[in-house]
Amino acid sequence: MKQYLDLCQRILDEGLEKGDRTGTGTISVFGHQMRFDLQEGFPLLTTKKLYTRAIVHELLWFISGSTNITYLVRNNVRIWNEWAFERYQKHADYQNETMDEYVEKIKTDDEFAGIHGELGPVYGKQWRNFNGVDQLQNVIDLIKNNPNSRRIMLNAWNPTEIDQMALPPCHVLMQFYVSPDGKLSCQLYQRSADVFLGVPFNIASYALLVTMIADLCDLEVGEFVHTLGDAHIYSNHIDQIKLQLTREPYPIGQLKILNSHDNIEDYKFEDFVFENYQSHPTIKGAIAV
Repeated sequence: MKQYLDLCQRILDEGLEKGDRTGTGTISVFGHQMRFDLQEGFPLLTTKKLYTRAIVHELLWFISGSTNITYLVRNNVRIWNEWAFERYQKHADYQNETMDEYVEKIKTDDEFAGIHGELGPVYGKQWRNFNGVDQLQNVIDLIKNNPNSRRIMLNAWNPTEIDQMALPPCHVLMQFYVSPDGKLSCQLYQRSADVFLGVPFNIASYALLVTMIADLCDLEVGEFVHTLGDAHIYSNHIDQIKLQLTREPYPIGQLKILNSHDNIEDYKFEDFVFENYQSHPTIKGAIAV
């Protein structure tokens, strides 16, 4: 994962101090690209431990088209809790519950979860119902039936619904490419990239999506190309980034899919095994909401 560490070092060396929506403060660069050859292994960061359970469950949640955190919470995935809780705090039903009390209600109260677990029309909605268009299925159909197309695109940025979202999409636009020798690649444009917390997760998530679609379409994996707009390190993550840069990366492992399926919705958490994943210990950092 030298590509990621090079990005971290570039921001430390060249980044400009810049304010941000959360008030935390960042150092950032504009415009950066990383390339990962998925034939060489699966790009899970090794300089800190990644929570692979969350990576898989979040992607399955996107694919399902859901915009409610209940599935995630009930599978012990917390990555969207802050935004859903912030949304709930603005609702008339809010009774000064703590975050822990809110999460417990999501786990145990179906009616409460159905109303207050909603994030608005975030990724899953745009992937599966962008103004009535199932973009993900269209991508799969084009890969299968017209692999030379230059229009194999998926866009999560829907200007008509941005104001209804708890968080507008950071990873915005995908383009898929099928090479003449039968390899599937994907380029992602990410407008806003939280380099400590978000980017390692994003790399793994989209590499997983490429691997799933390749498996579904009887292709091999090619490259994941990750293009970043505003790539930033929050001011309260600088020490964590510097710690990672002192750590020697381990060789990356592999992703094994145990069961193939005919439909993208049929893949389950149990179908995926990350083999030979070695990492340094977890490094914690506060999320900026």
